[in-house]
Amino acid sequence: MIENYNALIKPGEEELEKRLEKAHRRLFAQQMEIKEKGLPVLVLFEGWGAAGKGTMLGKVIRNLDPRFFTAVSMHAPSEDEKRKPFLCRYFSQIPEAGRFLFMDSGWMSEVVHDVLQDRISTKVYRERISSIRRFERSLTDNGYLVLKFFFQISKKEQKKRLDALLANKDTAWQVDDYDLWENRHYDKCEKVFDVFLEDTSTSTSPWYVVDAQSRKWAQLQIMEPLVAGIDMALKNHALTVPLIQNTFPLLPMPKLVDIDLDKTITLEDYNVELRQLQSRLRELHNQAYRRKIPVIIAYEGWDAAGKGGNIKRLTSALDPRGYEVIPIASPKPHEKSRHFLWRFWTRLPKTGHFAIFDRTWYGRVMVERLEGFCSENDWQCAYNEINEFEKELSDWGAVIIKFWVHIDSDTQLARFTERQNNPEKQWKITDEDWRNREKRDLYENAVNEMIAKTSTTYAPWHILESNDKHYARIRALQIVTGALETAVNERK
Repeated sequence: MIENYNALIKPGEEELEKRLEKAHRRLFAQQMEIKEKGLPVLVLFEGWGAAGKGTMLGKVIRNLDPRFFTAVSMHAPSEDEKRKPFLCRYFSQIPEAGRFLFMDSGWMSEVVHDVLQDRISTKVYRERISSIRRFERSLTDNGYLVLKFFFQISKKEQKKRLDALLANKDTAWQVDDYDLWENRHYDKCEKVFDVFLEDTSTSTSPWYVVDAQSRKWAQLQIMEPLVAGIDMALKNHALTVPLIQNTFPLLPMPKLVDIDLDKTITLEDYNVELRQLQSRLRELHNQAYRRKIPVIIAYEGWDAAGKGGNIKRLTSALDPRGYEVIPIASPKPHEKSRHFLWRFWTRLPKTGHFAIFDRTWYGRVMVERLEGFCSENDWQCAYNEINEFEKELSDWGAVIIKFWVHIDSDTQLARFTERQNNPEKQWKITDEDWRNREKRDLYENAVNEMIAKTSTTYAPWHILESNDKHYARIRALQIVTGALETAVNERK
């Protein structure tokens, strides 16, 4: 039973007041330490209807500077949110470094409601539990403090509070049909809550079950773990985290040096195949939209390898209302101060739409790795985090296609020189391109490791032989249409 989670002893009134005041003073001081050290703090309030989550939130933040925190109330997902991966709306809310996020209800409420209303199967429930555990672990691995509180009250107390709210016309709006249903089916709900708490309480993000019968006592049960957790996180903030062994099925991949780059196509064959493949892709786009299949295409490759031209031939076949090309540059300050995957979670397509990324989340294990923009521990951890991210997308139903656009060093030099000497193309070449070329051997080693560690059965890498741009464009279209053919046929 839930009651067994909480073994705290309620202090006397005088001691309770002293400890509360001490905790509030400490929390007030901690907000500046959090800002200085760049510690992001996510606090989740869950529990029974009428258990006092909203009131308690107001008491906890009473002395905090409003510039340093955000409070959100997560309602049932909207229709648009239902067309994104389950975790998407929660990942998009995560705080910047140095800030608090207080969340009134979240992933627990959504999953538990779906279970109680028989909206998801046992299989989907298990998948969501795995997603939540990975989500929370990924946050804590990246320096987030995640604190989760469950507000526990008895059936009798809940009924008393609901009746009091309904009796006052100014508060009756706070009670909905689900709250009343929950009270009538209290025992059933409690069993589901118990299972969820056990399934998602871990050493790095445990649940604190709060005896919420007494509001002041409940406040102390939140304030003391909150300040203690922050103190511990501030001490450990600069520590590295242990690497996690990959558990996802990987495909054997060749090294870049072993790729045959002499593949070509005649201009006549290119024009014929281009028309045929674009026509077929146009049909498949309509079918994917009708079946609500999301498509995510990720482009990485050498500078001047032809990513832009490749993308252009792909999008020429798509309805412009159903795709977005997303160019990825260096992260902006508000992006850099969050989990490195945040800016990609917030750019995912709706079901039935395409998202085409020109540069991707793999910057973490290439540019950021080689230019020293993250620690070795950060980029080593990123391989598994990326595999988990792509697994979330695959489980959601997305078709994931990843291209490494490959050219040899001589071809790259020739294209760089041609761009440098052509006034109409000089905008395409920068000093950074030349600097990156000087590190080509280092980048090639990083790319080989990246491909070997992240080419999974559900999100494989495709190396496009691109010394001949025409050949690469046709090959990319063949791969995309082939993947869509499979997905459409599987979901008839």
